[in-house]
This record gives sequence, C-alpha cells and structure tokens, in this order.
Amino acid sequence: MSLDLTTEALLQQMSETGGPALHELPVEQARAVLKELGDATGITRTDIHSSLDQNIPGPNGEIPVRIYRPRARTDGELLPVLILYHGGGWILGDIESHDAIARYLCRQGEVVVVSVDYRLAPENKFPAGVVDCYAALEWVAENAAAIGIDTRRIALTGDSAGGNLTIVMSMLARVRKGPDIAFQIPVYPCVDCRETADYSSRRKFGNGEYFLSSADIEWIYRNYLTAADDADDFRASPIVATELSGLPPALLITAGYDPLCDEGALYARRLSEAGVPVEYHCFAGTIHGFLSFAGVLDAGRDALDLIADRLRVNFGPRV
Repeated sequence: MSLDLTTEALLQQMSETGGPALHELPVEQARAVLKELGDATGITRTDIHSSLDQNIPGPNGEIPVRIYRPRARTDGELLPVLILYHGGGWILGDIESHDAIARYLCRQGEVVVVSVDYRLAPENKFPAGVVDCYAALEWVAENAAAIGIDTRRIALTGDSAGGNLTIVMSMLARVRKGPDIAFQIPVYPCVDCRETADYSSRRKFGNGEYFLSSADIEWIYRNYLTAADDADDFRASPIVATELSGLPPALLITAGYDPLCDEGALYARRLSEAGVPVEYHCFAGTIHGFLSFAGVLDAGRDALDLIADRLRVNFGPRV
C-alpha cells in the first residue's frame, strides 16, 4: 500500500523544513524539536470534566502523574481506568506531550486516565523508567477507591517506548502477581532492543525518509540502556520472553511505513499463538508516531477512535 495522502503531505513538509536528524541532536534539543512538532501536528485538546496533577510515592522518589476524569464522580460509581505511558524513546516526551491524547481517550473512551511521568534517560537509564511505571501501576490499584476506579477494569496503553512499557508492565504484573490487567493496548511498540535485531521493516523503512530511522533507533538504545546486555532483559526487549500465556487481551497497533512494524506484528502473532486474545491492526499507509500527529494525519485520529471504541466495548457501564 502507498502512503496515505495526509502522511505523504506531512513527510513532504518535514523534508522541506529540513534540519538535523534526531540522532544528530543533543538530547535537550531533540526534546524541544519533538515538542514543537507535537504542538504543530497534535489533536486539539478535548474538554473533559477535570485533570489533577499529583506526585505519588515511588521507590526512588516521587513520580508525577496526571489524573483525567470524563465526568463528575457519583456515589458508588467506579469507572474503568487507562494508565498511559507516553512515548518518546524513553528519552523524549512527558505528560504534556501526551496531554491531548490522554484527554481524547478519557472523553471518548469514557475512562479515567492516569498519565505517568516516569524518569527519562539518559539522566536515568534502564531500568529507572520501568521501575517508575510499575510503581505507578501498583499505586493506581492500591488507591482505587480514592481515585474512583474499578480494579477489575485496568487497561494499559502507550505508544512507541510507551508501547514497550505497556507490554512490560503486563508481563511484570503477571510475574509478580501484581494488579490484574484487563486489557493492554501497545501502539507501534518497540519490542526488541538487541543489536542482533533484524527485521525487514527496519531495512526497508529505516533510511530516514519515513520520520524514524535506524540511526535514530540506535541512538535511542545507546541513551536508554545502561549496558549492552540490558537488551537481553525482557524488561527492555519483551520479545525475548518465552512464556506469553496468561497475559491480558491486547489491541496491538502498528504503522506500515514504520521500521518497528515487523517486530510489533511478530509480537502480536506470538501472543495469539500463546492463546492470548489479540486484535492486530496495521495502519498500512502511515509512519511511526502517527498517534501524536493526529491533528494532521487521518490515521492518527482513526487510531484514537479505534482505541476509544475498544475501551467502551470492553469496559462499558457495569451495575
């Protein structure tokens, strides 16, 4: 399938704007560039009932979270919750970069959203972000009554690195007999950080003309991982996990022109082979990061609507 028209137009605009590639920038400048791009191409912020910034306890200090509510609390009502782990290669992004996405899914999915501002590399390398994300998951489950959420209806989502963290949290919750995850929604996740990773989509789409390049991916891994053998840890590369049975049902989304497409598709197949209910959806005509570009990419808005729809179907009102 060829690029869809809105994606082709965005790539043309990026090409005309020019500038250094992500891997050629200092980390702080890369963060600023991604913020500027997201501000220019993201969806408009949706009105919701409320959002609340809060610092929660973590094993290595406080973790900022933002809690979004679609409507006012009523006596006895417990809403489903969606815990959101933002993307950005474990290096870029924050609560603000994914605020519009969180708001949209909160309102359209009719769920409480808890967005987690985990520690970023290279200041805090692997597994710091993993530790923070799991601590936030435990905190949400332990404080369900105060938040007003139903612990039977905990969903996780994230894009790119956040998709990786979504998968890893699902695995850790199973291994540690932690909170019961009802649904996982990884979006164009990175699942293989190993130097030996060899996928056709990385070779075909990793030269830089489709936003994310193989050089960018390698730069991200160098900044994220503490040591080379960290990539063999399932908490960094969940594709190395040998036992996938018992993981929560999944909606797994990829992009057809994404270097990470094939590894996401492989993980979806492995889930299915392990007996895990999985819906795999590839948006064939678009690029990595398209959820964050939903203000200008049709595929981004379509994917947000798909996620919101599946949340409503899975977590509709309960008596």
